[in-house]
Amino acid sequence: MTVLTSSSPLPISLNRSTATPTPLNCKSQPTIISVTYQSHRLRSHLRPITVASQLCANETIKMDKSTLSVAEATSEDELRAAACLRVRTFYDFRESFGIEDHKRYLAEREFEALKERVAGMRVGFRRVCCINATLPLSQISSISDDLCTTCKFSDDGEDHVVIGTLDLNQCLRLPDEITGMKPKGIGADFARAYLSNVCVAKELHRNGLGHALIAKSKMIAEDWGVSDLYVHVAVDNEPAKNLYMKSGFVFENDEPAWQARFLDRPRRILLWTGLPTTYEL
Repeated sequence: MTVLTSSSPLPISLNRSTATPTPLNCKSQPTIISVTYQSHRLRSHLRPITVASQLCANETIKMDKSTLSVAEATSEDELRAAACLRVRTFYDFRESFGIEDHKRYLAEREFEALKERVAGMRVGFRRVCCINATLPLSQISSISDDLCTTCKFSDDGEDHVVIGTLDLNQCLRLPDEITGMKPKGIGADFARAYLSNVCVAKELHRNGLGHALIAKSKMIAEDWGVSDLYVHVAVDNEPAKNLYMKSGFVFENDEPAWQARFLDRPRRILLWTGLPTTYEL
């Protein structure tokens, strides 16, 4: 399975299908960097994003799920690995001089923003957690050297790799996104949540990782007392929409075309699912 969509705040600006970022090298020698952004982008400000990576791969690599872990990130090292996977997923990089430095720069920016969100330092967000799907490095080393190098972290002395990630945001709304309408009235800021920055390593699409991440996010949201869970997805992203709908989401609203044009991004729809909760206000 694969990347879904999301709405979270990555400190990166992806507002064009192609772009050439400002060189990061301050030396007198010019640095040329070429980056092609995918149709779903990370935003540079605190704006939860609806990112949906393509869920189709030319070939499916079946993985051993016996050692798969899907859980909240528990260390900064793991948050940094998740940030690296997001940059790796949401950008298409063309090889050029200085590109590796630029990748590290983008990943560091996302890591700092993610760490700030999870620490509860973003106004308007009651609570945020990063949920990751991980495997021991030994179980994935034969699949992709780049993935293992880029998204590796250590846990209790053992190396693991983040192969899927998303953010669960407990809040009334995500900046620059369609706002959910359920529930209404007092307590809505506690009982509403959004998924964002959902992605799965392209090498491991169609392994059910997207479903596993969503299922875990529902469990955590229920523990928080959330009754209404939302996700944004690009209107033309059929694989992602199918994944969410199979996970119990239904259509609630869509974004006006003028707003998508103004924000220079694909038009989104808002999907909703209800969660059972025993929390008493």
